[in-house]
Amino acid sequence: MEHVLTYMTFIPVAGMVVVLLLPSKSPNLIRWISAAFTVPPLLMACWLYANFDTAKPGLQFVERAPWIPAYNIQYLVGVDGLSISMVLLTALLCFLCIFASWGIDKGVKGYFALFLLLDAGMMGVFVALDFFLFFIFWEVMLLPMYFLIGVWGGPRREYAAIKFFLYTLFGSGLMLLAILALYFTSEPHTFDMTVLISQANKFGTQTLPIWPFNQWGWGFQHVVWMALFIGFAIKIPAFPFHTWLPDAHVEAPTAISVILAGILLKMGTYGILRINFPMLPAATADLAFWFLGALGAWNIIYGALVAMAQKDLKKLVAYSSVSHMGYVMLGMATFTTQGINGAVLQMFNHGTITGMLFLLVGVIYDRAHHRDIEGFGGLAAIMPVYTGVTALAFFASMGLPGLSGFISEVLVLLGSWQKFPVLAIIGAGGVVLTAGYLLWTIQRVYLGPLNEKYKSLPEINGREMFTLVPLGAIVILVGVYPNVVLDLLRASLDQINQIVLPHLHS
Repeated sequence: MEHVLTYMTFIPVAGMVVVLLLPSKSPNLIRWISAAFTVPPLLMACWLYANFDTAKPGLQFVERAPWIPAYNIQYLVGVDGLSISMVLLTALLCFLCIFASWGIDKGVKGYFALFLLLDAGMMGVFVALDFFLFFIFWEVMLLPMYFLIGVWGGPRREYAAIKFFLYTLFGSGLMLLAILALYFTSEPHTFDMTVLISQANKFGTQTLPIWPFNQWGWGFQHVVWMALFIGFAIKIPAFPFHTWLPDAHVEAPTAISVILAGILLKMGTYGILRINFPMLPAATADLAFWFLGALGAWNIIYGALVAMAQKDLKKLVAYSSVSHMGYVMLGMATFTTQGINGAVLQMFNHGTITGMLFLLVGVIYDRAHHRDIEGFGGLAAIMPVYTGVTALAFFASMGLPGLSGFISEVLVLLGSWQKFPVLAIIGAGGVVLTAGYLLWTIQRVYLGPLNEKYKSLPEINGREMFTLVPLGAIVILVGVYPNVVLDLLRASLDQINQIVLPHLHS
């Protein structure tokens, strides 16, 4: 299928245009048309998965066309093992989140039009191979997310939206400076990521005569690496750039919380693996090994402890994301096959598990109109199906063997044990803390005596189950047979590792 990546990226844009032309007085028509435009990208993602050559480490399904020749800017897209897993996740979650948005009844046309634009921006980030194109998609994604939180969010939606926007814009500014530095340093000047990676060794590591860089022994690569890293770390979000996340999650509509946790957070770690590691290998070897590993271990413990203190169910899941993304950073920092494969598998698994958790929080919020953990109790007696699905998601999040969260965390810990055992032990401690706060939540919300105030709550309905069953099936499938995802990753991640390793040992 020619131009499959272009179709996947721009079909939602066509959907946005169609939705904007529909009459506002037909909300159901708008909902169904929006859902219809998320189906082709999902089917194409399945076709990509079936036709992807797992033995090839390089890029596949590449499309290239001149765009702005005067500045050597191209339309260049493609996927490898790193990006195809994220493309699959994006296509699936966007399809499911349209149905999770069925309850939106204010400004229906605006909501679904912005959602489809957000879908296109996210897909574009994962397939773009030209820096200029990558940055455009990165910014395109920011605007609809700002309005989706700021207009359709909770009581403090304006504050959460502005905070999200300012944090991300600050990171984008640093990224833009780094991109321009790489553009003007390359010969001939280019935004082509594949060319910049091939010229990686030409980017100087000589010390810069600017305090404090000369005090630290930082060269050009180190400064550019750190500028890019801060931009990506805000998205992860890594401590101390994480404070926008709980506000955004708590105020965002359910489907937007799923997109935030399931896809947007992965863009940070994806950017580091796609750009920082292969393009700036000397700086990566100097800065990522201990720094990124220690930051990941800190995220794991800090996120888990803060999650344990939460009284709002949505905030608890939000801080659990901070903790679980710590495993991704820890695995990336090991530069071992197990660690880096576990890190990217954790990116995929976290998207499906946390997507389930936010959808489940949305189910109970729609019925009780609050998320106070202490305000429930005994829900298993009246909502057994809902409780069973929630238990599956919670057990996957805590890394129970046989479910997807277990295998990715084990691979990260295996890889980190080879390089820094102390951080591996700290990371393993995070598993215990995660089990602690999730089991405590199950006990307070679903077990014990029933809160009489909620004895007439209706059971989970068919539409809600439709959004949860595919994610639950993936959680079980990847837990039992992780090679369905790992086979996609290995060759490409090994290639990225091989670029950095010579600098690590030099």
